[in-house]
Amino acid sequence: MRFLFKTSYEQDIRLAKHGGHVFWYGLLCLALLAAPWVAPEYWLAQLTFVLIYSIVGLGLMLLAGFTGLFSLGHAAFLGVGAYTQAVLTGMGWPFALSLACAAGLSAAVGVIVGLPALRVKGIYLGMATLSFGFIVEEVFARWESVTGGNSGKHLVPPEMLGFKFESTESFYFLCLVIAVVSTLAILNLLRSPTGRAFVAIRDSEISAQSMGIHLARYKTLSFSLSAALAGIGGALYAHKLQFISPDQFNILQSIDLLLMIVIGGLGSVHGAFLGAIFLISMPQLISLGKDWLPAAIGQAPGLQAVVYGAVLILFVLFEPMGLYGRWLKVRTWLQLFPFYRKGLFKRQKSFQKSDRLK
Repeated sequence: MRFLFKTSYEQDIRLAKHGGHVFWYGLLCLALLAAPWVAPEYWLAQLTFVLIYSIVGLGLMLLAGFTGLFSLGHAAFLGVGAYTQAVLTGMGWPFALSLACAAGLSAAVGVIVGLPALRVKGIYLGMATLSFGFIVEEVFARWESVTGGNSGKHLVPPEMLGFKFESTESFYFLCLVIAVVSTLAILNLLRSPTGRAFVAIRDSEISAQSMGIHLARYKTLSFSLSAALAGIGGALYAHKLQFISPDQFNILQSIDLLLMIVIGGLGSVHGAFLGAIFLISMPQLISLGKDWLPAAIGQAPGLQAVVYGAVLILFVLFEPMGLYGRWLKVRTWLQLFPFYRKGLFKRQKSFQKSDRLK
């Protein structure tokens, strides 16, 4: 088992805590770079969706996992980014400028939605964001002159500096670069005073306010940053599908996004990626499992929703720390074997919420 003796503040905030992190994350980067040459086109497309949902998950993780503000209407921010990208690229705007505007407009909408968060929290904040999601979905459906209404809107492959990202491989690399930049931005934000203020608000608003943290400013900032990342993910999502319609950004999409970070592991950046892998792979596993089920069950409508609900209940009851929390326990068991104590992780129940997953 590895013991780290930190002797400076720089060691505490370092992204790579030790050489093992550098090795394994470097190996992961090499695997992701080699994916277009070793993975079939279908699985490369699925990996692209994982990267897109990871970007959205990072934003929602910042809001819910690190600030403690839960949103049930996050698909609306996804839709704002997607439609902004569709409209601006349709007008001939460059891809990079359209992407920046999609993030900026989503952030501005996030500020507006974040205003109720200054007065309500918990289930009431969830109801407020849920209502916002319904309103935005209706706007997408009714504003036909801009969004195309229920007929939807088509997009063309993105183009930058004269290069078109038409192939699956080129668009995958584009999403990979944006996902890496977004991840590094979130990691640096979390180790900054702003990120520590977010965590302080999550743990106790009264304590945070007593330390001089401006609750209104940081809550609004968290909403805007989360919405901006959702807008970026929405823009990439629209280009990947090359067609968007209002029903793609409904309440079910918002629930899927919230399910993604809860199952991935609230309060950890890794959880956003593990949750995205779960969200993309689960429909494939359900499709494979239908062949082994009786026809009355396998062909029943709503099977996917039932499985999602059952998985969420199991995680909440038996593994509230999510997939990343389970991996931490497995890793600790391997490091301590054969001296692992059965009740080692029971004491985690008394930990403060500020003890984030490392």
